[in-house]
This record gives sequence, C-alpha cells and structure tokens, in this order.
Amino acid sequence: MKFLHYEVTTETGDAILVSLSGTEANVMVMDDSNFRSYRSRSSFKYFGGHYKKSPAVVRPPNSGHWNVVVDLGGYAGKIEASVQVIQ
Repeated sequence: MKFLHYEVTTETGDAILVSLSGTEANVMVMDDSNFRSYRSRSSFKYFGGHYKKSPAVVRPPNSGHWNVVVDLGGYAGKIEASVQVIQ
C-alpha cells in the first residue's frame, strides 16, 4: 500500500490545506487510532474525501494532532502533495 503521510497539529478553527500535484487523490485526515487501522487495512474513519481539484481543504472537528494521508485508492499514478495548517 503506497501513500503519503504527514503529521500536523491544529488549534480550534484551523483548516488543513493540501496542495496536490499529479492527479486526483484521496485526502484523509484522521487521529492516531484510525491511522493505525488504515495501515493495517482495517475499518477506519476520517475527514476529507476524494479530490479532483487542488487544493483540498479539510477542517478537523477539534484541535489536536492529526495524520494527513494522501493516496490514489489503488489506482496507478504519481502524486505529490504539500500540507499546511491555515487559520
């Protein structure tokens, strides 16, 4: 399973801006527990979705530590991403 992984910390009201280059992709923001489930290919929950245009903006429900995962959903292709927290 190939994916890009970033870790960010947000404050209340922040958003996570993910700039994509290459192709459309899944952008998923999740806590550590759900990230472990994602990596073990178990059921997991996330915020975000499939984005066809860049940038993707995801607002987590609360402040804290978040894992940002970018993947192609099993499809072929190449993706690059940059991640930043914005207010």
